[in-house]
This record gives sequence, structure tokens and C-alpha cells, in this order.
Amino acid sequence: MSQRIGRRDFIRNSAAASTLVSAAGMPMGKPAKVGNVAPSDQVVIGVIGIGRQGRYNMRKFLEHPECRVGAICDVYEPHLSQAHEDTGADKYQDFRHVLDRSDLDAVVISTPDHWHPLNTIMACQAGKDVYVEKPVSVTVQEGQKMVEAARKYKRVVQVGTQQRSGIHFQKAVKLIQDRALGQVTAVRSWNFGNSTPDGIGNPPDSAPPKGLDWDLWLGPAPKVPFNANRFGVHPDRWSTFRMFWDYAGGMMTDWGVHLLDIVQWAQQVDAPQTISASGGKFVLKDNRDTPDTLTTTLKYPGFICTYENRSGNNRAINEHGYGIEFYGTDATLFIDRRGFEIIPQQDRIDDRLVPRTYSMQMKDTNDHNFDHVDNFLECIKSRKLPTSDIEIGHNSTATCLMANISYLQGRRLEWDAVSKQFKGDAEASSQLARPYRAPWKLEV
Repeated sequence: MSQRIGRRDFIRNSAAASTLVSAAGMPMGKPAKVGNVAPSDQVVIGVIGIGRQGRYNMRKFLEHPECRVGAICDVYEPHLSQAHEDTGADKYQDFRHVLDRSDLDAVVISTPDHWHPLNTIMACQAGKDVYVEKPVSVTVQEGQKMVEAARKYKRVVQVGTQQRSGIHFQKAVKLIQDRALGQVTAVRSWNFGNSTPDGIGNPPDSAPPKGLDWDLWLGPAPKVPFNANRFGVHPDRWSTFRMFWDYAGGMMTDWGVHLLDIVQWAQQVDAPQTISASGGKFVLKDNRDTPDTLTTTLKYPGFICTYENRSGNNRAINEHGYGIEFYGTDATLFIDRRGFEIIPQQDRIDDRLVPRTYSMQMKDTNDHNFDHVDNFLECIKSRKLPTSDIEIGHNSTATCLMANISYLQGRRLEWDAVSKQFKGDAEASSQLARPYRAPWKLEV
């Protein structure tokens, strides 16, 4: 049975956080590696997808002297030219040519979401280790196949849920698992913004830009005319393909995966028991087909979790436009990428409510993107499972995909963790997979 903790006990249970900063006040996170590494000892990678996120990932890998880029790939020539100027690496438009290279140890996959499964599975089949961006897939079945491929071909597959390598995320998760908050019965997560009324805009269909292989960009997705928002490349924002069902899952999979990944890690669960999501495209006048407003309720053993997104009002919760709050019987913990804060509950002393006025604020003291890449490179050599192994990334992605199915079906769903189907709902279960456009096939 949970016991209420006193002030000293609470501070003692939370004291591990203080080890993040030395007595001199300097961060104790892992320093960047320096020095020369012999070419024969370097991990040689191919980068598949070198748009905004792909170039960022490539830079993080290049910060490691034990890593070098041997090949780059993108279906859009301007991306290739820019990355070639930065690296001098061999360039390709078709990722299959990268997989044919026998001199590459691993590939970094930062393609649009609908390509992640095929890129990953085919890389595993080609004997390459994989760093793949989140969400890992657009359907639950695809994620299951990715896990199967990693195990069958004995590949290291790291998912880009890099918060798991953040020191303050690790400290917060340990506090939660050590019951420093008491019993957590509710969790809230959210992303709020306001892009009214135009959102991402509503450009007409048109001819593809010069240098783009649109058919290859679509790949296994349905054949449709080129649209600038479906392609999504824009100098001032993240690619908007994320707002179309054919290629992604809207904010639920774009940001929800990051937040719910931490929830499931901290609470030591793999999947919800029931899922209920509702919302709609209520206010934005753009051509996205994913909702601009969404609320999801997930029931797990012993607690519930909500995820909320709104794009028409950016009023924050306690001055935070996004984040996670864990509500325990003894305290609340808020966390985002800047740090975490613990707000203890009030104690009853002599029949009077005495507020606890102290709190603890943690600041991130490491580059969790660098450390996430570092963990992947170490696992390539050790053959251990990485921090965000593909099975972990699949579980976090699948939770978000199930929420989208609940939204599209307009009803509450119950998940059977044994059969990997929705209980008594064949129609909803049919959305756990989707057909691929020929000649692409999802085969392990």
C-alpha cells in the first residue's frame, strides 16, 4: 500500500536529480567525443531522406569522430545537392542503391513516415543496422513487421524517440517508478497552438517541381497528383506531409509519440486497454485531412492518460504550451524538454491544510540527440539493444495509431494484447493494416 511521504523523505527520494550538476556547477552530461579515429574503426552510414530532419540527424552523426557518411539519398535533387556540398558523399535518388552498398554499416532513415517500414525492413534484409525516425509506421501491422525484421536479421534498430536519452527524462522516470509521487492514477499530455485561419494553406494540385521523382516519393501510398502540401517541403516550417492520412497521422503521431513514449516508459506499460478519441477539423481552412482539434483518453491498468491537441487556441496549461503531467497521490510531476518540476500535494497537519511551497526544477544538462546517436553507435559495436529499440518505438507508435483509428471510427475501442486486434470490432481491426501500391510489398 502506498504511504504518504514527508518533506524530508520526498527530498531524499528526489535527491538523485542533484547528481546532474557538479559542485562547481558544471553539467555532468556525457561530453562530446573528440580525437582522431582510424577509418577502419569508423561506422560508415548512409543517410536516406535529407530534408530538414534528415540534415539535422546527419549533423548529429557527424559530430561523432567514429562516424562518417558514405552515401546520401533523397528523391528531391535540391536536397541531394545541398547534402553533397556538406559531405562530399556519393548521392542517389533511389534508396535501394544505398542498400546495395557493401561498405555501409548502417543507414539513417528520415524519409516521410509512410516510407519508414519499407526502408527499415529492406535495410535489415540488406544487413544494415538502422536509425529510423518516429513514428515508425503509419499502420500497426507495419510496425509489427519492422520488429520481426530486426529480430530475424539480427539488426540493431534505434528509433528517433531521443527523449529517452535525456538525463532529466531518465531521472524523472526513475522518480516515478520509485513512487516518489505516490501512486500515479492519471496522466495528462498536450500540444497547443494557434494557426488560424489558414493553417498550412490550400495550394492547388500542380506539376511536381524540377528534380523531384514524385512517383518514388509516393512509393507504397496511393497515386495522386502532386500537391505542395502533400510533399510538404517549405523553408520556414516542418514538412506538412504529416497532416495527410496517406503519409502520416497528424499531430497524434507527430508529437503524441514523443509524449506517450515517456508515459508508457514511466508507467511500465506497452499498450492501453481501451482507447477513445474524438475531435475534428473545426477551424482551419487548409487542405489537411487530419484533425485540428483532438482529445484522446487511454485507459491502462491502474491509471488513465489523456492526449490533447488544438490548433485554434494556444492558451497554455500552467504556462506550458506542451508537456506531460503525472498526477500521483503525493505529488505532481510536470516534464518537457527543458526540464521537470515536482509540485507536492498538501499535507494535513493538526486538521489544517498546510501547503507545501517548495518545488524542484531540473534543467536538461545533456544533448539528448547526441547521446541518442551515441547509444546507437555503441550498440552497433556491442550488438546490444539500443535505448529506443524498435519494439519500444513500435509500442509507442501503435498507441497513437490506435487513437487515430478510434477517431476515424467514432467510437471507443478495446485492445486485445494477445491477439493484437480490437475486441469484437472487425471493422476497426481492418484499419490495423493497409494495402501497398504495386510494385511495393511489405514482406519480411
